[in-house]
Amino acid sequence: MALFTVTDYDKKVYEEELRDFLPEKMIDIHTHIWLESLRPKKVIPGEVRRTVTWPDLVARDNSIEDLMETYRLMFPDKEVTPLVFTSGKPPYLKGLNEYVKEVHARTGVPALYYSHPSESGEELEQKIREGGFLGLKSYLALSPAYIPEAEIRIFDFFTRDQLKKMDEMGAIVMLHIPRHGRLKDPVNLAQMLEIKERFPRVRLIIAHIGRAYAVNDVGNAFEVLAPAKDLMFDFCANTCEYAMTKLLEAVGPTRAMFGSDMPILRMRMRRIEENNTYINLVPPGLYGDISGDPHMREVSKEEGERLTFFMYEEILAFKRACKNVGFTKADVERCFYLNAKELIDGARRDIYGE
Repeated sequence: MALFTVTDYDKKVYEEELRDFLPEKMIDIHTHIWLESLRPKKVIPGEVRRTVTWPDLVARDNSIEDLMETYRLMFPDKEVTPLVFTSGKPPYLKGLNEYVKEVHARTGVPALYYSHPSESGEELEQKIREGGFLGLKSYLALSPAYIPEAEIRIFDFFTRDQLKKMDEMGAIVMLHIPRHGRLKDPVNLAQMLEIKERFPRVRLIIAHIGRAYAVNDVGNAFEVLAPAKDLMFDFCANTCEYAMTKLLEAVGPTRAMFGSDMPILRMRMRRIEENNTYINLVPPGLYGDISGDPHMREVSKEEGERLTFFMYEEILAFKRACKNVGFTKADVERCFYLNAKELIDGARRDIYGE
């Protein structure tokens, strides 16, 4: 049985809009892998939920095999390499990181360690070197439970001690910023600049263009961040053409990178903006009862048949942004392959001398 269905409409979108736009080789800089057996969906005693819930509707897990099959189905004539990491909370993180470690050893795909703020910089260096990891990913939900979700700061889940060690190593740090203000939030902006000023050798990636999923999320962020000349951005799980265009105007072709946030980009959807937030339009019944999720809305059966993958919608938005700023085919290749390759190769060289 196929992992998911690729419809005639999907094939039409790919053949007419994406195949010639994309380079032959791609690196997906932002992917999650885990097994359901290692991260069961059950309530953890004392757990404080501080995340949106709709991504859980797309896939119960995402093994490395499922990830590679997704690329084969969506990009049948391309060579795609992922940078992988897991996601989860204690008490499951140890087993989840072990799975990523095993996948890296078995397949050679580059990987990040999923860190917890309670771990010291020294502990993280040991775990990174033992597992062949290239750096860290973490998440705002791992911050101490007493901090309200709206008040979480970057240093609540990536401590300065951890970042100091990553700076010494020249490691990658994948940063999903917190706070309701998203990219334009002044606390986020100040702390992103502090990281680059105090820890300049950290290879810092701002995930999702700083969660700028709607026009109002951008503000003057790129002007404020201008002093951080090597700050990288991925545009994963984002379809906001405006945010992508402002990003490319600000940083050019050398600091933007393709990422998917797989497996959620398997979702069949189209994203719109209402009241300064995003809404995912999805086929009726496909994702169960979504009535309680403000970011989800069902469309008619007829419209649902004209919805393609989140993956394709993201790339279509980026294609429009590239046209807006006059990017060449070589510029597009940088964003989908070369920037990530240079970042990964640089981290591997600095950490392991390879």
